[in-house]
Amino acid sequence: MKQFEVTFIVDPVLSGDDLKSTVSTYTDMIKNEGCKIIAIDELGLKQLAYDIKKRSTGIYYTVEFQSENGLVIDKLELALRRDERIMRFLTVSLDKFGIKYNADKREGKIGKVKEKVKPEEPKPYSPPARPAHKPRPEPVQEATTDVAAEEVAVNDAPESN
Repeated sequence: MKQFEVTFIVDPVLSGDDLKSTVSTYTDMIKNEGCKIIAIDELGLKQLAYDIKKRSTGIYYTVEFQSENGLVIDKLELALRRDERIMRFLTVSLDKFGIKYNADKREGKIGKVKEKVKPEEPKPYSPPARPAHKPRPEPVQEATTDVAAEEVAVNDAPESN
């Protein structure tokens, strides 16, 4: 069995009942063709990159299903193309990596933030331990001469002319 995923954007102006009936129309069509629906995801209202049919937002839905053959795809795409409530759609055939990715995403392994670790209770403040006292070397004293005494000695010296 091949696995497919169809994503479509529904006009956001529709009421809640109209949205549900639109989605159920296409899920029923898929079921009636003998396909097995694996998951239906409502991705919600999202901002569009550019206006489509003078709308700047749309409600995204994704339906993942399995089919014996791809004949249902032609009927589904024709119905999506004719429906004015559908702004855009994209049908993708999933390979084994896409199937595994979607399964992991549904199980919560991908895309969801894991439970936050509770922060530990703050410990009471204790000043950091000081290292053992090291004796500082004594500063070396430089030899100093008394400048005033030298000036006196120079002044007392006899002047030679």
